[in-house]
Amino acid sequence: MKDESKEEHATVRAKLRAELEFAPASAHDLSMRIGLPEKEVVGHLEHLARSLAAKGKRLVIQPAACVACGFVFEDRRRLSNPSRCPKCKSERLEPPVFSIA
Repeated sequence: MKDESKEEHATVRAKLRAELEFAPASAHDLSMRIGLPEKEVVGHLEHLARSLAAKGKRLVIQPAACVACGFVFEDRRRLSNPSRCPKCKSERLEPPVFSIA
């Protein structure tokens, strides 16, 4: 049964990689395209970033930004969406966008 689980994850990550090689996308966009919950997509993206590095590629992250004040989350390490802006406390945020380079 463990082998089936590994194959399923490999297939999901292969789908994510194909989507990101085709066009940049947010975790929400990828969630809609692949049919996984957004939180699961973020976990797979973290693993995909490590496996891409081993192949000489990298996961490029355009950081999230606040719509209200323009604050950019440049130093954020987590791939998930931030909940609110630390500067103005607004919850209107543009999510991070991912691509492969």
